[in-house]
Amino acid sequence: MTREALLVVHSGRKANQRVAAGVVQRLAAAGIRLRIFADEWTEEPLDLPVGMDPIPIEPKPQAAEGVEVVLVLGGDGTLLRAAELARPAGVPLLGVNLGHVGFLAEADPDSLDEAITAVIESDYHVEERMTLEASVMLDGGPVRSSWALNEAVVEKVNRGRILDVVLEVDGRPVTGFGCDGVLCATPTGSTAYAFSAGGPVVWPEVEALLLVPLTAHALFARPLVISPSSAVAVELDARGYPAVLVCDGRRTIPVPPGARVELSRGEAPVRLVRLREQPFTDRLVRKFSLPVRGWRGASTPQHPC
Repeated sequence: MTREALLVVHSGRKANQRVAAGVVQRLAAAGIRLRIFADEWTEEPLDLPVGMDPIPIEPKPQAAEGVEVVLVLGGDGTLLRAAELARPAGVPLLGVNLGHVGFLAEADPDSLDEAITAVIESDYHVEERMTLEASVMLDGGPVRSSWALNEAVVEKVNRGRILDVVLEVDGRPVTGFGCDGVLCATPTGSTAYAFSAGGPVVWPEVEALLLVPLTAHALFARPLVISPSSAVAVELDARGYPAVLVCDGRRTIPVPPGARVELSRGEAPVRLVRLREQPFTDRLVRKFSLPVRGWRGASTPQHPC
């Protein structure tokens, strides 16, 4: 039986297309056939084994069903797009950063060969990352729901207006204030929008929900780190202004005045491929180019003879 993988490419750059063509060629030679979205493949003439041409598909929810891995060539935005397909199929994602920071990616262009070899040899381990479920409720009933790997943000629609909100945790009110919005993030998303908004960096092994107010007009509006089993809600003033719920910067749901957005841990995680055991600390330092010059580490104790 032919092995299959799904290839998702940020196709806006010609250089990415060339990288994708090389990936197709190498995996095909190893007996792995790729599914690829029709609008992301230029159908370059490649010398491939018989029957190993890429399978053009549509980006539908079942696109990743039955594949071994979803290989992503691009930045974090491309990986988040691929996660929409990989999550329901329970398939792991392997990101190769061809963008800017690429915090979610496991490999960079200079380690692409290593990543492809790992796919061919099935030599990798998989890390599960918690997700968020977000539902807009109005008059006691659900309006729409979505999910997020990084963050779900309730933010104002009108630039010149302020949202009046009340935060709730486990059915109890915590505080209310006027703000530009409220962000709920996972540990994975703590280094994304939440980081830019002044939230804490949380190691992926720490399961928690992060609540980060956005430019709040209040004395007590600090980021909160909450149990992953807690239920969080953001209520909008019924006499106030509308908002929008944005999940991972990709999926949006209108939130009318008087509605509430309920947030909780997602039932299905996103699975990420890891090629080697690497401390999150090293990833943090490398991706953000943190200054560590002068560090000497723990001294080795001197034992008497």
